[in-house]
Amino acid sequence: MIVFDLCCAAGDHRFEAWFASSDSFADQQARGLISCPVCGDSKVKKAVMAPRVGAKSNRQVSVPAKSGSGPAQEPAGGFSPELVRQLMAEIAAKQAEMLPQSRWVGRDFANAARAMHEGRAAEDLIHGQASPEEAEALRDDGIAAMPLLVPIIPPDLAN
Repeated sequence: MIVFDLCCAAGDHRFEAWFASSDSFADQQARGLISCPVCGDSKVKKAVMAPRVGAKSNRQVSVPAKSGSGPAQEPAGGFSPELVRQLMAEIAAKQAEMLPQSRWVGRDFANAARAMHEGRAAEDLIHGQASPEEAEALRDDGIAAMPLLVPIIPPDLAN
């Protein structure tokens, strides 16, 4: 996993996003799948970012190599599987904390978001499902919407 600081062309809004790799970012950017969470602009580019250098006390300890197996190796990028699991758990916990404050609208997400944007419905925090085409149409119309970072089970499908 890799995190990039990104910014949109429309409002120069800065935000962070996680990707599996640099190639994954490039692919999603080329397909217009990344949009600004503030204004919905899909013209997103990498922003200048300061390197994240941890203090010496935060340095990951390398596991000693078994005899005859060569030098010890740190995971690529310095992110251990345990750190990635911990970060994903923290993201999932924050999302779970926020979802009860939001109203589930199911497959009507695009219509509900559009109605709020046009003033035909009270502004509310909502979450639901939208097809890629519906999400693109919302973005094209300047309606801010973003995917949940951790997939959820729709309430009507939960046991």
